[in-house]
Amino acid sequence: MTEVRPPQAASAALWERDEEVRGIERAIEALCADRTSSGSVLVFRGEAGLGKTALLGEVRRIAEEHRCTVWSARGGETLRSVPFNVVRQLLQPALVSLMPEEAREYLGDWYDIAGPALGMTEPGEGRPDPQNVCDGLVAAVRRLARRDYPLVLVVDDAHWADQETLRWLAAFAERLDDLSVLVVVARRPGEVAGESARHLDAVAAAAGAPVTTLSALTPAATEGLTRATLGAHADAPFCRQVWAVTGGNPYETVELLAKVQDSEIEPVESQADELRALNRSARGGGLVTRLKALGVEATQFAWAAAILGTGISVELVATLARLSPDNAARCAELLRTARILTEPDPAAGPIDDGDLEFVHPLIATAVYNSIPSSYRTAMHGIAAQVVTDSGLGAAMASRHLLQVHPDDDAELVEQLREAAREHLAVGAPEAAVRCLERALKEPPRQERHARVLYELGCATLLTAPATTIDHLQSALAMPGLDSDERVEAVFRLSQALLHNDQLEDAVRTVEAEAARREPGPAQLRLHAVQYMWEGIHAGEASSPGRSERLAELAATCTGRDNSERALLILRGFDAMTHGENAELVVELSDRALVNGRLAPGLGWTDTEWGVEILMMLASSYTYTDRLDRAESLFQEALRTYVSAGWSGGHLALAHAFLGFALRRRGLLREAEETLRESLRIAERVGRGLPLYWSASCNLVDTLLARGHVSEAWEVAEQYGFAPPYPSTIVLPDPRSVRGRLLLAVGRTKEAVHELEGAEKAAAARGHFNPVMVPWELDLARALVVEDPARAARLAADARKAAERFGTDTAIGEALRCAAALETGERAVRLLSQAVTYLEASPCQYEHAAARVEYGIAARSIAEINRGMQLARSCAADGLVAQAKRVLETGRGLR
Repeated sequence: MTEVRPPQAASAALWERDEEVRGIERAIEALCADRTSSGSVLVFRGEAGLGKTALLGEVRRIAEEHRCTVWSARGGETLRSVPFNVVRQLLQPALVSLMPEEAREYLGDWYDIAGPALGMTEPGEGRPDPQNVCDGLVAAVRRLARRDYPLVLVVDDAHWADQETLRWLAAFAERLDDLSVLVVVARRPGEVAGESARHLDAVAAAAGAPVTTLSALTPAATEGLTRATLGAHADAPFCRQVWAVTGGNPYETVELLAKVQDSEIEPVESQADELRALNRSARGGGLVTRLKALGVEATQFAWAAAILGTGISVELVATLARLSPDNAARCAELLRTARILTEPDPAAGPIDDGDLEFVHPLIATAVYNSIPSSYRTAMHGIAAQVVTDSGLGAAMASRHLLQVHPDDDAELVEQLREAAREHLAVGAPEAAVRCLERALKEPPRQERHARVLYELGCATLLTAPATTIDHLQSALAMPGLDSDERVEAVFRLSQALLHNDQLEDAVRTVEAEAARREPGPAQLRLHAVQYMWEGIHAGEASSPGRSERLAELAATCTGRDNSERALLILRGFDAMTHGENAELVVELSDRALVNGRLAPGLGWTDTEWGVEILMMLASSYTYTDRLDRAESLFQEALRTYVSAGWSGGHLALAHAFLGFALRRRGLLREAEETLRESLRIAERVGRGLPLYWSASCNLVDTLLARGHVSEAWEVAEQYGFAPPYPSTIVLPDPRSVRGRLLLAVGRTKEAVHELEGAEKAAAARGHFNPVMVPWELDLARALVVEDPARAARLAADARKAAERFGTDTAIGEALRCAAALETGERAVRLLSQAVTYLEASPCQYEHAAARVEYGIAARSIAEINRGMQLARSCAADGLVAQAKRVLETGRGLR
């Protein structure tokens, strides 16, 4: 704080705010100076009444003087349960200026994702991922911001903003490096917890500079404000009492001085004792007493306005308070005169004709809290009906329905279920959960209870798997679900158990439900789900004889429906992991397709089966050297998720598996780029998940192939690529990859221990595919000096397994390993054979490595050059450097 008196034109609430105003001016000048500069964030924090709103008004005034576009919005205490409420307010000026066709053209692919959340278009089918909707909103605002440069976004009372808006605001604030926008946020300290608090902290962190915390007025400033308002004759004792009574709170000071003027009290010491009583009348119980003095109808009008919270019009309040139009108009005037309600300032942004608002949020809170509990509940019920009758939908009415006391009302349960469906359709599962939890308290009729629990379990699946487990187990324990719903509930329960790292429980749950079913489509699907979860479990959860039973069941399948197709995929994946003949794996996988494509209902965004089954299919193709089919599936997944706006875990997984396929192809630079993007997305979703392991494991493997050993180690350290390993299968095998990493950095003993751990884990699961779990090849190389006999046995076993599997890559890699244990002509002969196999393989990095090794063993300059050329095309810098070193020495080469 600097000077006591503000500039002449400033609001009374801006006293002692010169430093803050100068900060605003600097930020706006920087915004306008360079369109290519990065954006910035200002955060003002202060208790109620300290002048946050006045400062934001000054932001608008200064911005408009600089010809900036200003979008503004405000959170509301009773509106926090309305998803996307504040971001809709914020974007209103931009949206109303666009015709629907213009909006679609402007927002492009994001229109169908962000549009429903903004109320621009009807939701599509399915339930969007909240993270995808958030990303869509970020993209939409970024595009609109470039159109409206220079742009200032103003959010007042952010502590009362809905969680969906705060998620967007945090994400947007973190992405201002290449977008010249000024974001200004005002909030109270405290007031929020959980996710909302985390989002507000992220906004503050994006500000870079410390948050500006507003202080109360000093006695000197209060004295200056008192004399500016009441006249220079206000004496010092009176001014000191004004400060003592209000604590220097600017809002309370201004209100108190207005009351002094209304009461015609002389501002002298002898009248100072009157100030406390006047101040009480402006707040809390005193305000309530003053409101009641205006009459019953005026009180009911104020109560109805507090219930509505936003969009307050005389007509709407009259309907809610059951007042005639004339009486409602009279009450509105009384409340304006009493400084309880006011007309919104048109300069603060676009408003609807006839709107009213409370003079200050403190007044709105006091009025709302003064409504008798039973009357408040009844008014919320009426308000819900008014909103519904106006055609705004169940979701808009739900904030009122949530406040109604439980009363065994079947109709209210159905309204809340419908509201939950509407919330889910726009990407607001938290709002849906609130509705369904409230519906359970009503409670639902017995025949509906299980369905409400099932819907609640589905709504919490992605955000709270432990809660989902409780809801779905309860739903399954009571009557009310039909046969299909029960199967779906068991599947969702198993997914929740999987996400909660209870994969063994997931397997047993599905197995138990399958056992109580008669043979038929439902049981077949449950068997497929059981085998799917067993197939991705990295432990020993498989039931005895699983592979044999799966093979028997798949032998009866022709691929006539998706349950049979799923079983064929699972059988193919199981055969691949066990190292059975690759042609059998391909034949089973091909039978699961329809004309070479995924069957309807078994696509990347279909929810009946989930993404795991398709990743198994594509992985089977990857390891059987059908990389064209694998890449096609992974590319299709990526395109599908991007076009659908799925920017969370599914997109991260698609990038990870595409990187995996590119690594197998030998396109190492492209693989690295894709895998880094996967990790970037996975970081937002959360560490420790299987998709995170897939991205980090494949990136380490790719960097090792490129010869970037130090970088691979840094990635492993940064992303926690180390034991303990996840309970689900990760491709490639993380123990084998970490063992190879340890070998590369010279930690041989640790590498041997890690690879022996890979051996035990693979044996426990029956995973004998030497390409998928290549521990034998690396362990043989690690033991060649210390234990050559064991190394030879491992290499021989790996070769047998490779010949059993039968792909060119598997056999070629086994021959490379065998050659590493030999010298002289035998090594040359084995490498020559390896080159022949790997030349026919689609795995170009392995071909390049074999070619370089063959050239070195055969001392052939031509072969080394051929290998080096292949290595360059793969971006395998380590191989290129190795070949160059040999060529530079030139000893014995011909």
